[in-house]
Amino acid sequence: MDYTIRIGGEAGQGLQTIGGVLAKVFSRSGFHVFTHQDYMSRIRGGHNFYQIRFSDKEVMSSREKVDILIALDLNTIETHKAALSEKGIIIYDGAFIKKGFDSPEFSNIPFEAIAVEAGGNRIMANTVATGAVLGMLGMDLTIFEDIIRERFRKKGEEITGKNITSARAGFDHAVKTCTRCDFAVPKPGEPPLMLINGNEATGLGVLMSGCRFYSAYPMTPSTGIMVFLASKAEKYGIVVEQAEDEISAINMALGASFAGTRAMTGSSGGGFALMVEGLSLAAMTETPIVIAEVQRPGPATGLPTRTEQADLLFVLHAGHGEFARVVLAPGTPEQAFYLTNKAFDLAEKYQIPVFILSDQYLADTEWTLNGFDTGRLRHNDYRLRNETLEGIPAYKRHRLTENGISPMAVPGESGHIIVTDSDEHDEEGHMIEDAETRIKMTQKRLLKKLPLIRQEIEPPFLYGSDRPDIVVAGWGSTYGVMKEAVDVLSRDYSIAMLHFSELHPFPSLERFDYLSILGNAKLTLCIENNATGQFSRLMRAETGYRFNAGINKYDGRPFTLEGLSGELYAHIGKL
Repeated sequence: MDYTIRIGGEAGQGLQTIGGVLAKVFSRSGFHVFTHQDYMSRIRGGHNFYQIRFSDKEVMSSREKVDILIALDLNTIETHKAALSEKGIIIYDGAFIKKGFDSPEFSNIPFEAIAVEAGGNRIMANTVATGAVLGMLGMDLTIFEDIIRERFRKKGEEITGKNITSARAGFDHAVKTCTRCDFAVPKPGEPPLMLINGNEATGLGVLMSGCRFYSAYPMTPSTGIMVFLASKAEKYGIVVEQAEDEISAINMALGASFAGTRAMTGSSGGGFALMVEGLSLAAMTETPIVIAEVQRPGPATGLPTRTEQADLLFVLHAGHGEFARVVLAPGTPEQAFYLTNKAFDLAEKYQIPVFILSDQYLADTEWTLNGFDTGRLRHNDYRLRNETLEGIPAYKRHRLTENGISPMAVPGESGHIIVTDSDEHDEEGHMIEDAETRIKMTQKRLLKKLPLIRQEIEPPFLYGSDRPDIVVAGWGSTYGVMKEAVDVLSRDYSIAMLHFSELHPFPSLERFDYLSILGNAKLTLCIENNATGQFSRLMRAETGYRFNAGINKYDGRPFTLEGLSGELYAHIGKL
């Protein structure tokens, strides 16, 4: 069982309401769910769609074929009719779109008329549509009714009751009229699954890592992290500050970190460009900071609500001078949660900036999980607090050490003066210009730390054949679609996936010789959502390895399972 439902219409018509509720019903029924949104950067109007794929086995990518298309306007029918599967159905409200269709794949359900009759208000048309879909699938309404009670509890029993009545009316209408419906959805038997998107998982990782200060200026698609944290601020005691711009945002976070608390900022490419001076300040002062860079297509404001992986080399090289940094690129919400925790640990341990490099596709897509294992989380306090400073006659913030890591005390927690400077400085933090100290500080900040940091970087994840003829490699949000494509092609070929989620420092070969896997394959392909193959170039620079070819998509849309599989077959056919 593997079905895809797509809800299409204009912004403001309630696509997310219908899609979000259906995704919850499926996940609470124990099915695996993957949702994907395609929306324009405007408040109302424009064509948008919300897609839900659900199955009794794990799913982690979007498909092109649609089994149920909910058309909230005529444009949706014209745009997506060709994507309908062989037994697919389009449901629409003929009175609302002012047009009827006689073909068997169409089902005219008067959403608004049913809502007025059952609930007394056409505003409940979306509830009718949701109930109708569940009726077409032959599912029970119980979970949906529970969700309605949760959602409308504050509005009272009357509103709740009318919504439940509307849902039942839509359900009954679909059961009676949809003679073509042939969906086989098994009865729920598995426990409910957690449903979470990439931004929420990152936010949850922030909270569970002990971060107490987050500052940002809103910029799609990174804003979801700030919204999530703000919604939890009171419960978890985190200060969430909407700064006047990104320059202020990163400097606020640096101030909070210098003062002794775990701090983070976040933005997308254009906003991060403004943070670069602050990034260099973090490096020179060795102030720990975590930065979420949630990519969208550029240059400039680009495509604000769409996806791309084109900031990799920018993030790797942003800032002036040479300094240590870490770049982590999660491919799933689960990775986003654990890597965010790792980011805080590495930032504090080595007193460096650490990036969470995500993108719009991962930020907005929802996945189902069994939950998170909090036993895997790291939480070490690397700062010198009150008692650890007692008896130390002279504290030096930038003391030269064997491993390059200086003692990091908290201002105000001892009698010591804690000094740092954005100019080159000596061990006590005072400005210098002599060559000898400059060399020692560069060795401390960069050359001594980097080898230690590299030891903490995990190798790529290998999935599929352990002796593959074909290897697909990628990073970040291409994880799910590559993994499912490997499953599809494994029926005919010896194929494997190498997924990199920890990019800088580049993974060493000591723990896993991934170059041998690539070197023994007949065909190696690098999959990226950018035009120039930025990861492929990084691999070449770090290891000397060159992929046989790249599959690059840079139209602002993610790879789909059918699309990537088709491209892979085309490359294999040339062997």
